[in-house]
Amino acid sequence: MPASFSSLKPALSDLSLSKRLVLVHASPTVNADELLSALLETTSGFITPTFTPKSLLPLEYHPAHPKVDVSSAEPFHPAMPADEAVGSFAELVRQHPKAKRSLHPVFSFAGIHADALIHAQTDREPYAPIVSLAEQDGVILLIGMDQRVNFSIHYGEKIAGRMQFIRWALTENGIAECPNFPGDAEGFNALVDNVKSFTRRADVNGMAIQAIPVNDLLRAVVNKIHSDPYALLCSDPTCERCEVVRWG
Repeated sequence: MPASFSSLKPALSDLSLSKRLVLVHASPTVNADELLSALLETTSGFITPTFTPKSLLPLEYHPAHPKVDVSSAEPFHPAMPADEAVGSFAELVRQHPKAKRSLHPVFSFAGIHADALIHAQTDREPYAPIVSLAEQDGVILLIGMDQRVNFSIHYGEKIAGRMQFIRWALTENGIAECPNFPGDAEGFNALVDNVKSFTRRADVNGMAIQAIPVNDLLRAVVNKIHSDPYALLCSDPTCERCEVVRWG
């Protein structure tokens, strides 16, 4: 049974979020309306991913080789729906009358009462909302999700000096270069033990909720990678991004 407002609100209140900005990663199975109502009453503001991978051009595309077939991409525009994989909560927030949305063609965020985080993002700086969240001592909220969806870990990788990528995306104004593109996230659950000590937890109808201070998370990511350059990479030998990071 999806968590109700009457159970979500006290659970979120117990996580001490009332004066904090929050980045929410919510399970597609969560009751989006109930979660939105609970967040509006228990946080000072929040953002959530409204990612649009459909705008990405094929991996082999490069401006020097423009003959690659790009017909599979859909042009990003401000009203483009969030990808179904991020769940109905993202779409509910995006369509809210008080919401603002950033304009990164792949990694946009939508938020309410979090304008500074939204406006910080550009095509060249996909992690800018995370930077702003860290400056304001914000919190990451994982609701029924594990660390593989935790986009802030990618920013920690960048801080630690890990290789970033360049991809191109289709927009209504043409093709946009997207530098600082992150690597693969399948290995991110290896961070679980490193964040336990500062993660606050709640459970609602069997659904785990984790509140992780973003600055503590970033320090944990950097420390882990500095102690092991291959940390957080996945074990799939066919994963091109992780293999490139391994072998440079």
